[in-house]
Order: sequence, then C-alpha cells, then structure tokens
Amino acid sequence: MASASPPILTLTGITKSFPGVRALDGVDLDVNPGEVHCLLGQNGAGKSTLIKVVSGAHRPDSGEIVWQGERVVLGSPSAAMRLGIATIYQELDLVEHLSVAENVHLGHETATAGFVRRGAARAATAALLARLGHPEIDPGRIVGTLSAAGRQIVSMARALSHDARLIIMDEPSAVLDPDEVGNLFRIVDDLTEAGVAIVYISHRLEEIRQIGDRVTVLKDGRVVARGLPAATTATRDIVALMTGREVEHAFPARPPAPADTGAEPVLRVEGLARAGEFAPFHLQVRAGEVVGLAGLVGSGRSEILETIYGARRATAGRVLVDGRPLRPGDVTAAVRAGLGLAPEERKAQGLFLLESVTRNVSISSLPRFSRAGWLDRAGERAAAAARARELSLRPADPDRQIRTLSGGNQQKAVLARWLLRHCKVLLLDEPTRGVDVGARAELYALIRRLADDGVAVLLVSSEIPEVLGLADRVLVLREGRVVHTAPARELDEHRVLDLVMEGSPA
Repeated sequence: MASASPPILTLTGITKSFPGVRALDGVDLDVNPGEVHCLLGQNGAGKSTLIKVVSGAHRPDSGEIVWQGERVVLGSPSAAMRLGIATIYQELDLVEHLSVAENVHLGHETATAGFVRRGAARAATAALLARLGHPEIDPGRIVGTLSAAGRQIVSMARALSHDARLIIMDEPSAVLDPDEVGNLFRIVDDLTEAGVAIVYISHRLEEIRQIGDRVTVLKDGRVVARGLPAATTATRDIVALMTGREVEHAFPARPPAPADTGAEPVLRVEGLARAGEFAPFHLQVRAGEVVGLAGLVGSGRSEILETIYGARRATAGRVLVDGRPLRPGDVTAAVRAGLGLAPEERKAQGLFLLESVTRNVSISSLPRFSRAGWLDRAGERAAAAARARELSLRPADPDRQIRTLSGGNQQKAVLARWLLRHCKVLLLDEPTRGVDVGARAELYALIRRLADDGVAVLLVSSEIPEVLGLADRVLVLREGRVVHTAPARELDEHRVLDLVMEGSPA
C-alpha cells in the first residue's frame, strides 16, 4: 500500500436522504492509490448508498468529493467512469442478450467513421479475459448463457476496459468457488501493484483480513470506525462495531440426532437426473431435518434444487412429497404439494422488485384472500404484516417497495412468503448471499426454528462452514454426482474441500 501518497479519493461530510430515511449522515472516507480499502457494515448501514454516490448513481445532498486532489461533482455513472472510477455491483449490470465483448465495451465502443470495430472489440476483450485468468471465455458468447461466476468475470473485464484508477467491488466473491476466489485475489494484487485503488465490500470477514489494508465500518449511515488495520482487527470487534452487539454464536445449537421412527420422508427424490447437469440423484428429507448440499460452483447444486421444484424438467427420475409423486416440470403443482424455493438470484428470480412487501409475501397465497373474485386487500396486508413481524423484517412497513429493503430483509420477505403458505419442504439456495453478519445470525436461527416446527429443509450454500453449521446431514457433490454422504457432525471444512476438489463417488 502506497501510504505516503496523497489519497486518490476523499469524501468529507457526505449526506444523503430518501423519503423517511437518512441513508448517509456525515460520512468521511479516504482511499489511497494501491490499497484495498474494505467497507463493512450491516445491510442497511449505508454501504450501497455510499458506493452509488462515488459511482455517480446518486448525488449527495451535501458534502465534498475530492478526486486526485480536485473537487468534483459526479453527476452520472458515465462521468465517474470518465474520471477512472468503475464499479462492479453485487447485482451485475450486464445486458444478457448481448455478447461478452459487447457488454465489456458498452458505452465506449471502438468505432471508425461511425462504424463499430467488432473485431478490435473482441480482441481487446480476449486480452482482458486472459489478464483475468479466463482466456477460455469466448468474447462472442452471449452473456446470458454464462454461469454466475462467468458473468462476474465479464463485469470485472468491463471495469478494467475503462482504465480505472479506482474500482469498487461489491461482494465480488459471492458467486465464486475457492479456486475463483484465489484468482480474484491475484487480480486484486496485480491491480494494486499497478497503483489501482480498490474499495472492497464483503460480508466474509476472513477475506477482509486476507486481502484488505484498511477497514472503514458503517452503522446507521455513520462511520463508526476508520482506518482499522484489516489483518489484525479481531472479528468480534468488527462485528460489535457493525451490529452494536456481540454475536458470539452464529449458528444455533443443533438438536440431537432424531431417532428413526420409520415415518415416511416428507421429500423423497428417486433417481432424479438432467442430462449434462447432474447424474441420477437420490435423497430423503424428513420433517424437522436440515439436509445440506455442498459443492463448488458448477457441481449441480442449484440445478438439483430447481429440478426438484419443477423450474427445470428432469430427464429421469421423480420427486415425491408425502409419498405422492409430483408432475415433472410443474412449479404450480410443486407449490400446491407444499414446496417452497428461495432461489439463488433472489432479485431476478424470487422478488417482484417494484411491488410492495405485502405483495411479495402474499403472492403464493393469493387464493386465500379471494372473495367472490375480489381480492381482500386488507386481509392480505394484515397476514403479510404478521409474517413480516414474526421474522423481524425491517423496516416494518408492508406497503414499502421490496427493492428498497436491504438484502437480508429481502431474504426474510422470501421466507415470510413460504411461512404464509405453510410449506412442508423449504428449498434454500444460497440463503445468506450478500447478507451481513448480524442478519445471518437471524436467518440461521429462523432456518433452525422452521425445522424445529417440522419443515423439511434442503439447503445449498457455497460457504462450507454454513452448510456444516446448519445441516443435520450433508451430501457432497462434485461434477454433478454425490461423492459422499455423512452427518454434519462427522465432517469438517478440510474434509469437504478434499471431497469437492478430488473426491470420487462413494
């Protein structure tokens, strides 16, 4: 870190308010060339608003922005990019029907006499992808056909294409497996060696210690700690700053292993398969049991959940709930049978962003509120509000648009939907992605409470400690096949990593 250099970016007294909410309240921040400055805080602490101010997406109500020694006004994202500020958002802003090269150069296309030089764009994109360690990604491939990790790499290439001097990375490792995270850290090291400043946002505190130089912590729109050394600040101290309390035990106590009563499993999967995605798969989940699927990105975890739910049509096998087979590829039938899914991409797949909290919670239960063809809106609102209160969803406003909530509270709204539906089987795909430490503890307690109330839970997570901490039993996947099954108590993180990296079916 070039600490002797003057800051490349200095924010002083930044404020920003929205109707009823003061999102930023006098925030000061300075970022040095060649450093990784980590920005931490709970969901709703103001991190997203702050990075949108720096990226030009929001105008601050007051305060000063100084870029490379000169006061500037960032009136738009394009203005920030022209200065050399690029942002890689957690919810990637890519155009899925365009090619990789078109996305990378969108808004600053290489042209001659008004004609786009597509060959030059593809060559420049290929060079960027090679720099990022992914020469195998075809610049001509349509972005929507890439995996989540592949789209993340494209978004990084897009940031690099602007010759950025400061790159904001919002949860960049959330969709990456351990090898990809290592590659990300290599890229960050290369960038900082070249003098590029990085603002790095992550809820994975072990990453902060590994990659960060300094830490700034936000709480309720204010800076509560500045300039903390990332490598030596204790986790419990950071958590206490973020939450205002100590979170000693993230995972709730796991109950004793239940005796086998011979009861019919609530969920039974028999030989389920999808050609090219995962091999014949067998599974049983009993009432009150949490079963975890562990594996790397691309191992087939999400595809299995979506096929069980009917969002993908199986090429073989069947799914049974309470002993009754489900119609393949029929989500409506799955929901009627008692299945609920919290998908990996909650904003794109699980929420109606422009609708209220009420409608997002009630959407799967609307027939309950239908009276002679009319919707009982008061009953709908009251029922949704009750479920939201039960989960401590904040802010407690059932009429608020769901898009304005933090990631953790959006996830609570998805779970509230299935609470209202009284689902028997809950499928959770990356339930805490983009969720802060305090909200994670709340979600973990909620998942365990649902299981204790008799819900059968099938859980997918890229974070092995999360799978081991929540699940009663774990199935380890590699390349679409189950390579190991064991009670969670008998596994540790190193053993699971060995299995997913090198394991053979067992």
